[in-house]
Amino acid sequence: MKAAVVTRFDQAPQYRSFDLPADHRPHEEVVSVVAAGLHPRVRSQADGSHYTSTDSLPLVPGIDGVGRTAAGELRYFVLPDTRLGSMAELTVIDRRRSIPLPAGADPVRIAAAMNPAMSSWVALRRRIAFAPGQNVLVLGATGSAGRLAVAVARMLGAGRVTAAGRGAERLAGLGADATAALDGPADALAEAGRDIDVVLDYLWGEPTAAALRAIVPGRPDDERPLTWVQLGSAAGLESPIPSAALRATRLQIVGSGQGSVPTREIVTELGELAEAVARDAFALETRAVPLVDVESAWAEARTSAERLVLMP
Repeated sequence: MKAAVVTRFDQAPQYRSFDLPADHRPHEEVVSVVAAGLHPRVRSQADGSHYTSTDSLPLVPGIDGVGRTAAGELRYFVLPDTRLGSMAELTVIDRRRSIPLPAGADPVRIAAAMNPAMSSWVALRRRIAFAPGQNVLVLGATGSAGRLAVAVARMLGAGRVTAAGRGAERLAGLGADATAALDGPADALAEAGRDIDVVLDYLWGEPTAAALRAIVPGRPDDERPLTWVQLGSAAGLESPIPSAALRATRLQIVGSGQGSVPTREIVTELGELAEAVARDAFALETRAVPLVDVESAWAEARTSAERLVLMP
């Protein structure tokens, strides 16, 4: 079969042949891939930088997608750690890690939106004790996952949603109740953080340390809990967290991602999330690209505002 194949971590995948495994475990089946999203998580898988990565090559990237079963059913699937990802004509799924798609769902939109929307959805539903009416700040709200997090937080009952990121104009179009431009006035985050209960952090690195230094001293009630959820590392893999922030307020820092939330709990959330994506509850620009053009798509994804989806 044909697939996007990574043979070196320092170069883009290439369109070439890859062997489908002959043996399958119980609950596994071969599906024809209909659409696979080119997410930042997939890029880190392909360059070996993700925390789950190994040195095993060659590999086919892709961590989720939409596939058609032998019976003709369309299913959204999430793959385990495997060398055979979703960017191929065929892949092997575990039915226990998949769901049937709602009638009329657009496979391209499902493949594009599920992964980035899942990060905030699962964090608020499964990783922390989030209560409707709590106020949420999305740090890194202008990225694709951050933009969706604004909508997800509102859908799940947030009382007030604040979008924080670079570019006041970009922030203004996200539909948040308030914005805080990280490249704007120095006191913007301090003001935004006064009544925040939960921070969904897609940046990490120095921006997180700076945000904590700005937010913690300005909170009028030090006893009000502040839950900081680490979801991404767009600004750096490590952050110099100020020690005073951990002592000066009721701050809890947790991570949400592969490993910190059991797979069975993630799968439990997929159906409701897929229904929301299918009814266009989230604004997301998508574009389908033929799998044969994977190398050019890989380069374009670095700067494109659209979520690219590969289709065999």
